[in-house]
Amino acid sequence: MPELELLRADHAPALLAFERENRSYFAACVPDRGDGYFARFDERHRGLLAEQAAGTSLFHVLVDAGGEVLGRFNLVDVADGTAELGYRVAERAAGRGLATAAVRELCGLAAGRYGLTALRAATTLDNAASRAVPARTGFVPAGEILLADRPGLAYVRPLS
Repeated sequence: MPELELLRADHAPALLAFERENRSYFAACVPDRGDGYFARFDERHRGLLAEQAAGTSLFHVLVDAGGEVLGRFNLVDVADGTAELGYRVAERAAGRGLATAAVRELCGLAAGRYGLTALRAATTLDNAASRAVPARTGFVPAGEILLADRPGLAYVRPLS
């Protein structure tokens, strides 16, 4: 069974492989990260670890038994007991309930380990799979938004 792990320095090679292998798949649903992201990946990874050490973000990867990254599940903009949830799952792992299970687990970690009281999330309207995850994990719609000029929905989930 895949495990949700807090991001570490040694995840970098598997995380880069995940991003490269799924780049076109993700770009169909969310804005592409751009060539610069891949060219400066090591620098970016160190930056994420610094954010995590500062407590402003908490980055997680879903890894299989062989250490391959199947998904990313992040809590960013951590402040005042709240955070923004973001997630993406590899194309080959999609449709198996992994995102729903990982978000449920992360909600538990957010409340129990990280002391958060609420999470926010957002999805584009045209990504049915991504929209299903908040609905299955206790989030409620909180209004319409634009995500990179695409219509979307905001969600909120109280944790207490």
